[in-house]
Amino acid sequence: MLPPGASSPRALVLVPTRELALQVTGEVQSFNTRRLSIAPIYGGASIEEQLRRLKKGIDIVVGTPGRILDHIRRRTLDLSGIEYLILDEADEMLNMGFIEDIEAIMQEMTSPKRVLLFSATMPDRIASLARNYMVDPDILRVETKNITTDLTNQIYFEVREGDKFDALTRIIDVEAEFYGIVFSRTKVGADEITTKLIERGYSAEGLHGDISQAQREKILGKFRKRLTNILVATDVAARGIDVGNLTHVINYSLPQDSDSYVHRIGRTGRAGQQGTAITFISPSEIRRFGFLKRDIKVDIKLEQLPTPADVIATKRNKIKEELWGIVESENYLECGDMATELLELYSPEVALGALLRLAFKNELSESNYPEIRSINVDRKGKARIFIAVGRRDDYDPRKLVKLLKRECGLRDHDIDDVKIMDDFSFVTVPFEDAGKVVRSLNMLSGGRPIAEITKDKPKGEVSKAKLPRPASSEKPARPVRSASAAPKPAPKSHRMRDVESEDEKPVVSPRSAKPERTKKEDEFWREVPRKGRGVKDFKPEKSSKSSKPTSKSTAKSTSKMTGKAAKAGSKKVSRRERKEARGRR
Repeated sequence: MLPPGASSPRALVLVPTRELALQVTGEVQSFNTRRLSIAPIYGGASIEEQLRRLKKGIDIVVGTPGRILDHIRRRTLDLSGIEYLILDEADEMLNMGFIEDIEAIMQEMTSPKRVLLFSATMPDRIASLARNYMVDPDILRVETKNITTDLTNQIYFEVREGDKFDALTRIIDVEAEFYGIVFSRTKVGADEITTKLIERGYSAEGLHGDISQAQREKILGKFRKRLTNILVATDVAARGIDVGNLTHVINYSLPQDSDSYVHRIGRTGRAGQQGTAITFISPSEIRRFGFLKRDIKVDIKLEQLPTPADVIATKRNKIKEELWGIVESENYLECGDMATELLELYSPEVALGALLRLAFKNELSESNYPEIRSINVDRKGKARIFIAVGRRDDYDPRKLVKLLKRECGLRDHDIDDVKIMDDFSFVTVPFEDAGKVVRSLNMLSGGRPIAEITKDKPKGEVSKAKLPRPASSEKPARPVRSASAAPKPAPKSHRMRDVESEDEKPVVSPRSAKPERTKKEDEFWREVPRKGRGVKDFKPEKSSKSSKPTSKSTAKSTSKMTGKAAKAGSKKVSRRERKEARGRR
């Protein structure tokens, strides 16, 4: 237990963001029964006020690494008496580049202390931090089977990037009471979405790292009081936001990983309240979204966007409900005389229609909602795999297909667009199997990375007049071969899904019949690590089969060379050396 009234702080809580510092301070204050002095220390706030409070004396400091380090350098914060150190969201502080600051802060603590570290994940840098500054730590892991709440209805819509804003307005308008957060991946994107929403007449505010602390607190205050019902935020700015009763969380752009997705949607579906998490997926994001769904192990349902007719029907029902409330409360009596005058001039239908137009203008017109074109997304999805083996390793399409079936458990219909080059190959597989294929091949080579997922390459035949080479997105990181040593174009059958000739067509075998690896193949894969073959730095060795001379004249001159030129072997021979060889003959 900490005694109150100490001359220097006894506990320090480090958090990544200002919002989280305020939230932690409020939570600690809620169970402060010993009258301990607690203060948040973070950037963006008045440093004079912080200096005044530190001079007066603080028992517990909750702060961000940057401002804490600033006070240490000013010699206004003494950490020599710290007894408790708590690192909250350590992995997020690592992502934000605070680890060096944290290490500098911990070096200022000379007294024995108890360290508590909280982290959603355990990267190597965080584990190293724990080893260096914690003695025999106990590790407590929370069960991660259900990482998302059952009270959150998770759905997604497939829309083009240019149609996302119109899709967002439809979602907002079709809901009777929308109160939610719209997540953008960038600060510029958050500003653009906020500006467009305000121009359309929505009550929206933006929140990101470039906004001052005073403005952030003002925006969050309005949002908590529901004076603003739409908050557009980035992931970093949303850290520490504790707002209850949110009806929606909308992922305007796909989060960078599954952890960010879980943090985003975790802000709805709280305290027994039902919530909805919506994700907009463009065609270019569908593959990453598939990996995300597999990581979180939750079924996210595909839904169709509401049509303009659906949105207008919702607005009409809302108007009817509001009219019914006015009639029930009899708040219309003061307008009775004017209503009588209007009915004397116009029929009831004309009078009501004109009043609705006057009150709602064009809000009840379907023309306010532009057409959102439907898109065709490959439900299965494909991934292009680069493999660092080719013709020089005696691989052809048939042999590579057999390798993938044997080592990766694939079937013939899973393997597509096999392309064999001299020193490497490309193959297309279902993207849900891509990770397994890469891991299996890399384990086969003794752990050295010989396979990786690359970008898609559009299908199409290569012109016969050009040498076959991979697209720019498929080129591996290796030295470029000279034009004279380039191989001949591969047959057309090598560039398509399967070969058309009977002798090269892959043999279709039952899944249970797993081909055995030959002794020669075992020797080849054992030699791969020693040879340095890999995705990044492989250096292919020339085999006797593919080292044929490119012309008859070259072959003739090479076979007749003697002396110094002959000893050079396959090295380049200068004109002077050839003259000396002829002279000696």
